[in-house]
Amino acid sequence: MKYTQYFLYTRQRNDRKDIKLEWIQHVIDHAEREEVQDDGRIRRWAKIPEANDKYLRVILLDDGETVHNAFFDRTFRED
Repeated sequence: MKYTQYFLYTRQRNDRKDIKLEWIQHVIDHAEREEVQDDGRIRRWAKIPEANDKYLRVILLDDGETVHNAFFDRTFRED
């Protein structure tokens, strides 16, 4: 898995340091929803059962493999 410097920096935050890399990989591989932003970055979401069924949002660069951001999305709504 590749990461941006921004991702590595934000991983130090208290609200993000417990997000497991395996959960991020799960979202990348098994996204329940995907959207492409205007800047080409890719948003992917998936439910993480081990985190009380919270939805994890992973932002990838336009190459589709470099993780730029990952956080639990409190505003995500299932369709």
